Amino acid sequence: MILLVHLLFGAAIGSAIKNIPLAIILAFLSHYFLDVLPHAEYAIGNINKKLWREKLPVILKITLDFWMGVLIIMIFSNPTLPAGRQAIIYACAFFSVLPDGFTVLHHLFQHKILKSQIALHEKIHFLKYKKISIFWRILSLIVVIIIYTTLLYFNP
Repeated sequence: MILLVHLLFGAAIGSAIKNIPLAIILAFLSHYFLDVLPHAEYAIGNINKKLWREKLPVILKITLDFWMGVLIIMIFSNPTLPAGRQAIIYACAFFSVLPDGFTVLHHLFQHKILKSQIALHEKIHFLKYKKISIFWRILSLIVVIIIYTTLLYFNP
């Protein structure tokens, strides 16, 4: 799943759940829930390579994806929410992409501590290896975005 969708869903959880620790835990776990759905995502295999010329396009796409998610959260966040509530929304957005951050760190540094998280993350992506049309993969992303905008903007 692209980062933008994870960020939006995490922000929606932060907006809807008033219990802060619960919201953060659910935002983190939402990452794995969304990754079970058929989806489109970036090929990060080039990150393992030593050639920066091949890494740079992937890193730029991921960075743009991340900042687009942050921008959309800023645009669609309910402006009447207090600053503390806004901070919780952004914290939940951060925790919702943390598993992908761990994956990138593992690809860059091959650290043993991250290996078990990577194994879990790969198991969650089991539909990645199934032949599912791009239509259904993109539709699942759109549905998540619609849920996000509904929860985040219209949540009192």
